[in-house]
Parts: sequence; structure tokens; C-alpha cells
Amino acid sequence: MEVGAEGFARRLPRLRRRILRAAFVALDMEFTGLHSTSVQNNEPSLFDSPAERYVKARQSVQRFTLVQLGLAIFSKENSSKYVVHSYNFFLFPSTLGIRDVEFTLSASSIQFLSHYGFDYNKFLKDGIPYMNEVQEKILRQRLLAGTWKVCSTSNADRDVLKKAIDEVTSWIAVAKEEDTMILQDLNGDHVLEVQLVLRQALENVWTEPLGDKKVMVKKVSPEHRQLLENSSYDHCQKKLILLSARGFTNLFQILVKANKPLVGHNMFMDLMHLHDKFYRPLPESYEEFKRNIHNLFPVIIDTKTVTKSVQKKCLFPRVSSLLEVYAVLCSNLNPKGPPCPVIALASGCSRYAEKKSPHEAGYDAFLCGSVLLMSAHLLLCRSTDDAVEADPSFSQYLTVLAEHVNKVNFIRGGVSSINFSGEDVPCRHPPALIVHVQGWPGLTERQIYQEFKARCRFDVRRLSKNQFILLSSQYKHVRLVLRDYRHHPHLQVSVYRHWRHSPSVNCLLQISGIVALWSVLAFALGGTSSC
Repeated sequence: MEVGAEGFARRLPRLRRRILRAAFVALDMEFTGLHSTSVQNNEPSLFDSPAERYVKARQSVQRFTLVQLGLAIFSKENSSKYVVHSYNFFLFPSTLGIRDVEFTLSASSIQFLSHYGFDYNKFLKDGIPYMNEVQEKILRQRLLAGTWKVCSTSNADRDVLKKAIDEVTSWIAVAKEEDTMILQDLNGDHVLEVQLVLRQALENVWTEPLGDKKVMVKKVSPEHRQLLENSSYDHCQKKLILLSARGFTNLFQILVKANKPLVGHNMFMDLMHLHDKFYRPLPESYEEFKRNIHNLFPVIIDTKTVTKSVQKKCLFPRVSSLLEVYAVLCSNLNPKGPPCPVIALASGCSRYAEKKSPHEAGYDAFLCGSVLLMSAHLLLCRSTDDAVEADPSFSQYLTVLAEHVNKVNFIRGGVSSINFSGEDVPCRHPPALIVHVQGWPGLTERQIYQEFKARCRFDVRRLSKNQFILLSSQYKHVRLVLRDYRHHPHLQVSVYRHWRHSPSVNCLLQISGIVALWSVLAFALGGTSSC
């Protein structure tokens, strides 16, 4: 089901009820970009610690925005069936009463989404507004002080507002008190903005939304206008303006209060955008970010982390994409065991049962939640030697998934996963290699990377003027390079030993040697003078 600004407020109560009844909620997002190229060395690297990667990703999250957020709400309807309500929410930053939001577009990301049929018109014209707590506080203060204003900056928005003002200004000059007129063909945002602009500009008009993209304008006396503004029926009360401007943030807060397990796939960037766009601007501290996310969502499950375990324990074929993982799990990897619960799409979301829609956020969220259930069922069967009751509860699945809860996959880095409820555990990489360069002056990290790229992929970091460290995630690549570069005329490659190759250790050894030498000399000279 696709949801834009036009119908979002109307659907919010039903969404709330479904989330409160859910066993868990799966999430996926699409962005205007992933990794900012405006900052040097911003690509993920095997050398990155979690804190270093967070700094890189924080710069990207601050530059890019969300275009689509998918939610798949999984509810256990009966003994062996989960019903899924899957939604695509088109999002666009709020322009009501706060500083105009700027964001960047990555050409490759835009092209990628276009290839998979993403509708940018829905994002731009009917995107649901949202704001974080800092932006909401600014708007609230301006509403109380009466200093807020509409920040519609597009030519299309300005044309709509100007046309409405021109129509009403011409009409009101000849209209009698209590006369009315109708403004038509307004979208969800314009219905509110037109009313606010007219009320600010003209003290003798009153406005009311009529539904179906219409607004009624009525000529009233200033005294009558004041009475109407103080009534409980005013659709432009400050609390309603705030509710409208907060948009999707209202649903985010429902998710937080519902305290349901939140499921994603490779969800590190998703969690950063959730924090930045709907909660608070990302903190500088990586540890503070972890604490905040854990307080918001105490149970997080990353299906990338889960399927890594399933691949090892259940002879799961090694596949990469979420859609491939889903297809393998649907092939019944455990035919002798009890069947996995039925996963059925709700009637309003049946399109996903008939057609694959990869990289559509609602579809990927559906895949993600389905992969979780099927993976958990496989792990439960394995842990009990297939002696699984016919109707395992979701709490039983959570028990068998306990080692993966709050462990979010970390792509190419110093840890295998980020632990949002404890310390991050370093992962075991193949040994690092050190390259000594001889007779090849001015060599750069990029040139070293290009040199080894033909054989395998290494991440490169300069150690000194003529030394570079190489890191790979594959033991076979390390063995291949050690073999092939054994007799290279300019590049001497060996296994990196910290005690032998680290500049800081070498410096310490040199200082220790000097100190020891002076001690021996002092002892020798002191001994001579005493004789």
C-alpha cells in the first residue's frame, strides 16, 4: 500500500492499532545517496573501527535524505499464520515554519532507484513531512510567539498560494459578510498552507477544509473571526498545525512507544537516518548514538547477521541479496521438519504476492520480515532436532535468535557487527600484509590499490614513506599475493608484525636502545672515576 501526505493523517489511527497488535515490525529505507564523495576517504574500509565508520556515515546521513520508508507489520492471526500489512511511505522534509532543509542527491543512487521504477513525482509532490525534536522545538516556539511562516519555496507551491490569494482578494472586495467561496484542486499540504497564508494576510476571512482538496473561504467581521479562532473546531489550531508539520514523526513515535522488535537488513544506515530525521540530530559520539538507539528500540534484529549464522549452521547456500536469501529460504531447506508458519499478505497489499518489486521499500521490508521468520524457524528446528511443536510462538523464535538480538551487521570493518546493547567484539581478519617499496618513488595508496586490484581486493593504508599495509577479508587473497610477489623487483610483501613493523614500536625500541646505551656508558664512566 502506497501512502503519501494526502492520506497519511487519515490512516494514522489504523496504523497505530496494527502496530500495537503486531508481533514485530520490519523496516527498509531508500535514500538520495549513501556515501558522500565531498569528503575524502569516506568509503567504508576494513581499517575502520566502528567509531571511525560512524563519523564517515554521519557526514553522509547529514547530507542525504529519505525518499521512501517501508514498513511491514507482521501480526500472528492464528496458530500457524502471520498476516503482513506492508506500506510504502513517500517522505519529504517538512517546510512548515522551520528553516528550509537542504539535502544532496547522488547521481548513482537516483539512477539506481529510477532503474527499479521509483516514482520521484510522489516523493516531491506528495511526500509526507517529518521533523526531529530540535526542529519541532523551533516550530513550537515560533507558533507560540506568532513568528512562524510557511517555507514553501518551489515555484509550483508559490504559484498555488499566489493564485489562491489573488482569487480571494478579488472576491472579498465585493463580497458581503457571511458570503462564502470554494478553493479547489489543492493537495494535502496546500490545504493547510493556503488557509494559514490567507488568515495571515486578511483579517476578515475565515477558512475551513472541506475534504476532496477543497477549502471554504468565508467573509467575517474581525470580532467574529476572533471568536472562531478560540473555538475547539478550528482546523488551524496551533496543536493541529504542529501535528501536520510533524507528519511521519507521529508514526515514528508510535513505533517507539509500541516497543515492538524492529527488524531490518544491513540496517546500520537505516538506524542512523531514523535517529537523525525523526529523533534528534546525530550526536558526535558513537557511544551516545548506540545508547540512544537502544533506548528507542530495545530489540533490534538484523537479518543479515541472522542469515550469516544460518549459512554456517544449516548448510545455507551462500547468496548476497535479500531477494536471493528469501528465494532460498522459500525452497524448503528442512523438508523433514515441521513446516514454517504461513506468511500471508493482507488484502490491500497483495501486489507483492503477484510481482517482485526489489528495492521498493515496502517490498524489501516484507522480504526482511519473512526472512526473519523462516530463518528463526530453521534455527529452532536445528536446536531441538526437529522436535518443534506445530505452532511455535514468536517468543520461542526470539529465544533462538537471542545471540543475534541488537547485533547489526557491519560492512567491511574492524568488527563483524555493532552491538547496541554492549561492547563491540573485534572480528578475525586474515593477517595484514606490509609492502616495502624499493626503487619506485612517489607511490600512492591509490597506485598500490590498482597494483593489487587485478588479483584480489585489498584495502590500503600508508604506514611510512615507503611502506603500506594491506588488509583483505579473504585468506586465499593473502596467500595469493604472498606467492605472486615473492620475487617482485620493487615490492617486497610480507606478513605484518606489530612488534616489528609498527613505527611507534620501532620508535620506542630506538629510544630504549639509546637509554640503555647511555646507562651502560654512565655506569662505565662512573666505575672508572671511582677507581
